[in-house]
Amino acid sequence: MLTYLFLLALITMVIVKLWLASRQIRHVARHRQAVPARFADTITLDAHQKAADYTVAKTRLSMLDIGVSAAVLLGFTLLGGLQWLNLFWLETFGPGYAYGVALIASVVLISSLVELPFSLYGQFGIEERYGFNKMTLRLYFADLVKSTLIGAALGLPLLVAVLWLMERMGDLWWVWTWVVWMGFNLLLLVLYPTVIAPLFNKFEPLEDLSLKQRIEALLQRCGFASKGLFVMDGSRRSAHGNAYFTGFGASKRIVFFDTLLNRLDADEIEAVLAHELGHFKRHHILKRIVVTFAISLGVLAMLGWLAGKPWFYTGLGVEPNLMTDNNALALILFFLTLPVFTFLLGPIASLSSRKHEFEADAYAAGIANANHLVSALVKLYKDNASTLTPDPVYSAFYYSHPPASQRIARLEASPA
Repeated sequence: MLTYLFLLALITMVIVKLWLASRQIRHVARHRQAVPARFADTITLDAHQKAADYTVAKTRLSMLDIGVSAAVLLGFTLLGGLQWLNLFWLETFGPGYAYGVALIASVVLISSLVELPFSLYGQFGIEERYGFNKMTLRLYFADLVKSTLIGAALGLPLLVAVLWLMERMGDLWWVWTWVVWMGFNLLLLVLYPTVIAPLFNKFEPLEDLSLKQRIEALLQRCGFASKGLFVMDGSRRSAHGNAYFTGFGASKRIVFFDTLLNRLDADEIEAVLAHELGHFKRHHILKRIVVTFAISLGVLAMLGWLAGKPWFYTGLGVEPNLMTDNNALALILFFLTLPVFTFLLGPIASLSSRKHEFEADAYAAGIANANHLVSALVKLYKDNASTLTPDPVYSAFYYSHPPASQRIARLEASPA
């Protein structure tokens, strides 16, 4: 029964994803010849068409990725790939942690290698073609090596800890795993801004004294305590611009891409930061952390139940181990297939995220100038080649931010 449910869910996911992508391509192409009236004075037809072509190119690449990813998943599950890896590593290492780590690491490595051509083409094909790529192949692979080493340094001890808990903590191992998982994520929030991020980018204190004083006054009005204002060398990798908060608790800091500072004026930068502060004041980050931890508890509880069911393994193309535990096998099989069964829940997360963006915009309109945020957004949409005419169904399903027309209409309707 599980085999048929899995196949039905996988086929449904692939069909829906391809249907949504094809809708997006057709809708964007259909509106390529004219700039929406609201943006006619600020976005040229050339810029609008560039955004349309860029969106279509990325969406077409994603369609290919959808098909390949589904084939790889079938290869791991019903076609016997995971079963072969399981037996290979058992024969190589015998039962134990080395076997479990090797099994999971090999699946992650194979999946990463399959995704590598898509990443390379996205960066050096599409991003290069539309003028956004600033990376060299050397920098790309340097980042890849760093990411792999950091992932191994952080992930392997966590994996061994989880396998140990699964072995030693009885039927409620998943509760202890959840506690460890929460602690690990909170630790990452603290370490990322000061330890991990500087391994990839340079972070310099904001030197523009006038802008710095203006931002600090805004932070004081909002009651936001930060460890500093920093400029990141985002232009080393991409022409896209952004700004963000990072860190947790006392380690919070505000980071501006140098590309953003070079494009926006002081009024617009203040308005963009006011939007980010809106997330802080409306407790969006804390809410997301709480929701994530609550969902992860439920997910781990389900894994704890399924791990002891032989049909869970056989229904997904794997024979459970008879002479040793199935902890590593259960972990990797569960997290390989979970996205297939939860795919249709994606729009709920997207809707919640868009709601938070509207709330942050409303907050920004109250403490800064809504018109300045509008002008900043228009510049960012133009510079990032974000389409102004996404398909409504596609954007409702995937977009974490409201489409440009909806977002700006709300800002323009804000009280002065």
